[in-house]
Amino acid sequence: MPGDSALNIAIDERELEERFITASGPGGQNVNKVATAVQLRFDVMRSPSLSDYVRTRLMMLAGRRLTKDGVLVIDARRFRTQERNRADARERLAELVAEAAKIEAPRIPTCPSKASKRRHLERKSARGTLKKARSKPSLD
Repeated sequence: MPGDSALNIAIDERELEERFITASGPGGQNVNKVATAVQLRFDVMRSPSLSDYVRTRLMMLAGRRLTKDGVLVIDARRFRTQERNRADARERLAELVAEAAKIEAPRIPTCPSKASKRRHLERKSARGTLKKARSKPSLD
């Protein structure tokens, strides 16, 4: 429903699934032993927390992060600790949902005014005159 706002949406903790995986990048010897990267999964299609409007917009905004089954997957591996990556993934999900909850203003089509049409025609004829002046004179 277009009346939803980002402040009213609360996603239940049970709707989120977190998997901890080993991350590449900085971390030294720890990087191969400790699963610090977080893969946050949120089922957009079956979530009771979202209205149809927000669900549709979220699916459009998710792009390639959305699976065929309608599950949003967010990978967070920016930081070296599991807690910070976990918070980062949840924050990114919240930002995405907030963006999806924004209501797009409808575009109101407008017509050009008489004055703008007249100016357009004057510019066209001036340009045509300039082009005619460039041509070679006739031999008549």
